Amino acid sequence: MDTKMAWRNIWRNRRRTFLTMTAIAFAGALLVFMLSFQFGSYEVMINSAVKIHTGHLQVQAEGYNERKDIRLVVPDPEAVAAVLEKTPGIEAYTFRATTFSLVSSRDRTYGIAVIGIDPKGEARVSTISDIIREGEYFSDDATSQALVGELLARNLHVRPGDELTLLGQGRDGSIAATVVAVKGVYRSGQDEFDRGALQIPLALFQDVFAMGEAVHEVVALCTSLGAVPEAKGTLSAALTRLNENRPLVALDWKELMPGLYQGISIDLISGLIMYVLLIVVVAFSILNTFLMAIFERTREFGVMMAMGTTPGRLTKLLLMESSMITIFGIVGGMIVGGLVTWYFQVDGINLGGDVSEIMREFGISGRLYPQLSLLSLSFGPGAVLIITLLTSLYPALRVRRFRPVEALTYV
Repeated sequence: MDTKMAWRNIWRNRRRTFLTMTAIAFAGALLVFMLSFQFGSYEVMINSAVKIHTGHLQVQAEGYNERKDIRLVVPDPEAVAAVLEKTPGIEAYTFRATTFSLVSSRDRTYGIAVIGIDPKGEARVSTISDIIREGEYFSDDATSQALVGELLARNLHVRPGDELTLLGQGRDGSIAATVVAVKGVYRSGQDEFDRGALQIPLALFQDVFAMGEAVHEVVALCTSLGAVPEAKGTLSAALTRLNENRPLVALDWKELMPGLYQGISIDLISGLIMYVLLIVVVAFSILNTFLMAIFERTREFGVMMAMGTTPGRLTKLLLMESSMITIFGIVGGMIVGGLVTWYFQVDGINLGGDVSEIMREFGISGRLYPQLSLLSLSFGPGAVLIITLLTSLYPALRVRRFRPVEALTYV
């Protein structure tokens, strides 16, 4: 009986009920879409960053990430490759070696990071071949060639075809020197990388810097961002079984790029603050609606109490009414928000104009794709549901203080 009465009561003023449900649905739908869009933009940002340089995962000698010592190597990269082949979630991998060296052009000399890459493997895990702005990417049999960041090329005053001299120290302490020709100039959008790195073929690096068959990093790309934690756990367990003189560790993108992870965390917190403010605004509007409904029905409550209805039953009735309005609004918001998000998840949001052009220059698609997930579908509407139900407690509990005579004579 109480359920039927509550259902009839919420439709006594159809316009007010519809507007209240619409406000709740709008807040829920907006939160679903905005959270999905935020998570989707993070995924695009992370994937574009890892595909430029770090990869989703790296296998290194323990301590190399902190010290960058040329002697801290992965001595048998093929053994690690065999492990990666059996690890679920790994899409592709490649080998790299890195050291710090002096690079000289005809006019200038700078200290930079020299990175040895496998041209064929690198093309599978990074977008470096897509962001060449002058010249060309390495051929599979490249020898004494180099890829230079745009800012470094500008500082050295070189272009494709010009020669550079590298001078550093080999793994065995010997002098390492060679001359390379600039094959291509790339622009990644990461100023530090474009200014301070030069890439040469891995075979040339191993020969010049006395590396033998060793490398410093085995870089892996996962099938998706969500596959990284499981792949890392599986890989870490497998690495402990390899008989290496120095333990090997698996690092994910959060450990390799802590600045990016912290930036995303800060942005997420600021976004959550804005969402909380939105929920609070909606909650106050719902509170005002419920209070107005109680003031309008004060005499009705007085009659019901005079006929023997207990204050507890009136409170229960009002809570059922507010719960029905809230739940219908939340469900509607989840459906609308889910459908809108799904549409843009398939079709993408075209940023248009100059923004798309700039993003494409750095190997990033000109479209952003929201990522609908259980978290984005439930977190926002769930928060609205909880806050709205808590808000409705005050008007409902207010009825418990009514006295029949006072309520009957309320003006």
